Amino acid sequence: MNHAGATLTVPHASRRPPGPPPRGLFGNLKEFSADRLGSLTRWARQYGDLVSARFGPKWILFANHPALVEEVLVHQNRKFIKHYRLRQARSTLGEGLLTSEGEFWRSQRKLAQPAFHRDRVAAYGRIMVEFSERLLGSWPDGQVRDVHLDMMRLTLEVVAKTLFDSELGGGSAEVSAAMETLMHCFVVSTSSPVIVPRWLPTPMNLRVARSVRRLERVLFGIIAERRRRPEDRGDLLSMLLHAQDEESGRRMTDRQLRDECMTLFLAGHETTANTLAWAWFLLAGSAEVEARLHDELDRVLGGRPPTVDDLPRLGYAESLINETLRLYPPGWMLGREATEPLELGGYRVAKGTTVFMTAYAIHRDPRWFDDPDAFRPGRWADGLIQRIPRYAYFPFGGGPRICIGNSFALMEATLVLATIAQQYRLSLAPDAEVTPLASMTLRPAQGVKMVLSRR
Repeated sequence: MNHAGATLTVPHASRRPPGPPPRGLFGNLKEFSADRLGSLTRWARQYGDLVSARFGPKWILFANHPALVEEVLVHQNRKFIKHYRLRQARSTLGEGLLTSEGEFWRSQRKLAQPAFHRDRVAAYGRIMVEFSERLLGSWPDGQVRDVHLDMMRLTLEVVAKTLFDSELGGGSAEVSAAMETLMHCFVVSTSSPVIVPRWLPTPMNLRVARSVRRLERVLFGIIAERRRRPEDRGDLLSMLLHAQDEESGRRMTDRQLRDECMTLFLAGHETTANTLAWAWFLLAGSAEVEARLHDELDRVLGGRPPTVDDLPRLGYAESLINETLRLYPPGWMLGREATEPLELGGYRVAKGTTVFMTAYAIHRDPRWFDDPDAFRPGRWADGLIQRIPRYAYFPFGGGPRICIGNSFALMEATLVLATIAQQYRLSLAPDAEVTPLASMTLRPAQGVKMVLSRR
């Protein structure tokens, strides 16, 4: 495994890459919707590094090689925009960093970047540990709990505190329910071959609208209060409120603040909660990994809560998170749409074609990872990241649009893992059914039911 392995050999430019034969009116959409992750890995194995499939009237490309991912995200990134399904999310997220494009996105990214400076993010470590310990105070020894639900509540509270310097308290259930509705509706809409306009008053669209209004009441209320008292409170919203473009002097409007906060609110807790839930699931299945983690925590922490300063010495815990992100990347598939004709991997790509980069399949490709389906955090300890192609591992995307909160997410996941694993062992409940649901993120479909045991 080396960088030379990323060289892509493809046939001369032709009309369309190979792929599964389309069936009926909807082509390959039914097969894909029935088993998204299985389809990705099966098609990559059968048809190669660039696969074409038909979803209704549209031809879709699936990029299964790091060099192709780099082409889309880096070398030709200005020839692509976010794909059409994600653009639908603008009705919820507005023109936030996840959905905006072009010069407006570049301006917003420049304004928001200082809020995620390493020193600023490091200051939130204490909050992450404090809220984790608060959660543990509600965990009775021997109880069976859905730890995915617990991780969702925990990361929601963390993002509320770090983003708004606000504790949701009793309002967290309402906010959480609204976001769960939005996630569910996104899954349903992306599984449908028909794109339903958001303005059409269908039952699902009305549910989405109600959930958005509930979240906006919270967000606009916080923004209005902070406009009245604009001092820097050390949170991300303070940075966004005071951010100013050096050339134009422009600051964010209330609507732009709403859009960025909505994006950070949704993306900032869902992805980390899923990562932690998968980490507990994987950890419960490997006594050897669990023993190595506990040994490191006992040696480094000696029974005290972890801090940001401990992170450089918690290498195995960090590797465990990296390995979890490899096997269950929250962004299991990233989509871009070509804004002009181009060439990709030796094939002509027409304007308007969607290209999906298959993180789930690439992360499990034996060309880049030995025994790719095995949970082996130790694989990251010997410089693996330098020996594999750059985009053989891309849980946070890449290029100019790499996730702005990646450092925040990695720090939170590692600190929460260390805080909880130091005090508890989590084992799968006898009746637990844990299966991945590939929706907007990669989440456990039925949650993760586990038995809590104090160490």
